Amino acid sequence: EAHAKGYETTVNVMAVAKAREEELDEVLQTLAKTDVDVIYLADTFGSYYPEEIARLSQKYLEIAQQSGKQVGIHAHNNIQLAYANTIEAYRNGVDFLDCTISGLGRGAGNCPMELLLGYLKNPKYKQLPVLEFIQNHIVELEKELDWGYSIPYMITGQLIEHPRSAIKARSEDDTKHVEFYNRLVEKD
Repeated sequence: EAHAKGYETTVNVMAVAKAREEELDEVLQTLAKTDVDVIYLADTFGSYYPEEIARLSQKYLEIAQQSGKQVGIHAHNNIQLAYANTIEAYRNGVDFLDCTISGLGRGAGNCPMELLLGYLKNPKYKQLPVLEFIQNHIVELEKELDWGYSIPYMITGQLIEHPRSAIKARSEDDTKHVEFYNRLVEKD
C-alpha cells in the first residue's frame, strides 16, 4: 500500500543468523516478487563477521538485482563490527548503508555515521557538521542514555542471541558477567 502511494519502501530481513539457509532463500525469493524497493540485510544480533556479510551481501544482491531491487545493510555493534560490516557490504555492492550519529542505537548501537563519512570521503557529505552536532548534543546525551559497548551485548552477539537478556542485565545493573554468560549457554 505504501509503495502504491509513491513511497520508497524497504524491508529488513531480521534474525538471519538463526535462520536455515533454505529459509533465507525462500524469504528472499518471496521479497523479490513484491513491490518493495530495497531489501535490507539486518545483522539483528550484531553477531556477524565481515566474511559472513560478504557472503550474504552477494546472496541478497544476486536475488535483488534480478528483480530490479536494491540492497541495504543495517548492522548492530554488539561485537564492535558494525562499521567493518557496513564497509564490507558496501565493497560488495550494497547501496543503502544505515548509520547513526555517534553510533546511537539500542544497546551496543549501530554503525557510527562519523566513521562511515570518513571512509567514504565523498565531498558532498560534510563531516564537520556531524562532529559539531555530537559535541553540542550527543556528548551530554551519552551520559543519560544506555548505549555503546558493553559486556552483556558482546556476549549476546557472540552467542547469536537476541539482546533482550542484555537489555535486562543492563537495566538491573547486573555486572555478574560470568553468571550471565553461563545462564545463556545453559539455556541452549
